[in-house]
Amino acid sequence: MKLIVQRVKYASVTIDGKVHGKIDQGYMILVGIQNEDTREIVEKMANKIAKLRIFTDEEDKMNLDLHQVNGSILSISQFTLYADCHKGNRPSFSHAGKPDIAKPLYLYFNDCLRKDGFCVEEGIFGADMKVELLNDGPVTIILDSDVDIRH
Repeated sequence: MKLIVQRVKYASVTIDGKVHGKIDQGYMILVGIQNEDTREIVEKMANKIAKLRIFTDEEDKMNLDLHQVNGSILSISQFTLYADCHKGNRPSFSHAGKPDIAKPLYLYFNDCLRKDGFCVEEGIFGADMKVELLNDGPVTIILDSDVDIRH
């Protein structure tokens, strides 16, 4: 599982010309699932997000988590995080999770975050989405389950 976490002032996702999800301060997270991912991995990654401290405190140090700033999450499924460009110039997505595996795990990830008390807006799995955001900092963190939770 790979996550691209951007600290944002606001973010929204538009599908077919209509805003489908919108948040103010918080995280815009691109969520990539691979076939080997499990509910256990998803739970660990959601826990990592819940405890991630990338908001600044009164001393301008990244010390505060999402709960402490009353932030929200915009979660977007993103199979292209598993693009493989080793051969040629056209990416292969063979490492990306198949929809029958990835979609339930993506939805479960969002549910895990909601159980942690976060307001979670989301895109639609597999849809053509337009994402707009104002990256705050800019702060962008890459989390990879193979590295960050060592399963």
